[in-house]
Formats: sequence, structure tokens, C-alpha cells
Amino acid sequence: MRHPERHSLEDRYAVAREMVSKMNGSMGYKTVAIGQDKLPKEGGYILYPNHQGKYDVPGIFATHDAPCSFVMDEAKAHIILVAEFLMLVDGKSFGLTDLRGTIRVFQEMAKEIQKDGKKYILFPEGGYKENNQNVVEPFKAGSFKAAQMAKCPIVPVALVDSYKVYNSPHKGPVTTYVYYLDPISYEEYKGMKTQEIATLVENRIKDKIKEHIAG
Repeated sequence: MRHPERHSLEDRYAVAREMVSKMNGSMGYKTVAIGQDKLPKEGGYILYPNHQGKYDVPGIFATHDAPCSFVMDEAKAHIILVAEFLMLVDGKSFGLTDLRGTIRVFQEMAKEIQKDGKKYILFPEGGYKENNQNVVEPFKAGSFKAAQMAKCPIVPVALVDSYKVYNSPHKGPVTTYVYYLDPISYEEYKGMKTQEIATLVENRIKDKIKEHIAG
């Protein structure tokens, strides 16, 4: 972290994943992934998951082999461990009410996705509620401008029971789930409005969570 230029993103991402592995091993946390084979094999993309709490990014890191980064609220970017993960993987942050800052970050993301094939995690809910019981809040349409600017695939991600790790009264071992859903190519959504894209992704994630809970 003192000299990121001396270490490749792949090496730094490996360190981040090792941190997650050690945390999970010491606390009895386990994350099960389904649908990793659906992830695009080439090029960059944006993962759009529902947001449940502090374990959401570590849970994805634990199950996503290719290096990926994430974008988050500037107000929470300096929390211990969060800040370390953000720096290790060249993450980005912006104020949720800072429109200019948001557009600047989206432009940077688009350039990196198109030029370097970078992968990003972006939470369309914008935040999370404590102990949210797998409830998905309405997605913010503006978050999908990042994908439109990058002209990249959108990968909906359904997180289940992630809130139990750090954002609930639950104590003891936890198993969380990460569902990588079918990617939505740029050709599929390029003629859609951001609200239409938001509704499409939100509904797919909600349906998968309902399916999981139903057993």
C-alpha cells in the first residue's frame, strides 16, 4: 500500500483475498458462489449487487477470481479495513450528493473498463440498512450511467445473508451466498433508459433471492 506502483493489481488483489480468507477462517464465515461460469471471459464489466452490509465486497472478493475493484460512498471510505481494501484494489469513492464527482468517477471507470478490461463492483442501492433481512431497496437509476458510459456488460449479483456477518445481531458461524446472474450485454440495454435498466436488474436480483429463500 505504501508503494502500489511496485505491485501489480493481480498481486494486490491476491493479498485482499488472503485477508478475507483469514478473516473468514478465524470467525467461521463461509461464502458459497453460484454462477461463476456465467461471468464474461474477456474484457471489463460492472457487477451490480444488492447491498446488505460491510461483508458484501469481501464476499464477492472471496468468490471472484479475476481482480476486481469497487466504488463506494466517500463518507464510509475511511473506515478501518474498508480503506485498506479500497487502496489495495485501486477502488474509487465519491459523495452520494456530489453529481460532478460522481460523473468524474464514472468517466474514469469507463476509461479503465474499455482500455484495461477492469472489473468493478457498484451498488445501485447506494447504501444499506442494518439487519436488512435480505430486503432489496429500490435501485438508483443513475448508477447505471456508469455501464452506459463504458458500454460494457452488466452482471447482476444477488447477495443472500451477507448482512448477518457484520450488520446484524447474529453471532457465530455464517454461510452467505453470492449468485452471479446472466450478464446483460451492451447490445441488450443500449436502447433502454437508466430507469428501465435499474428495474430490470433489480427484479432479476429480487427473483433470485426469493428463489433461494423458497428453497
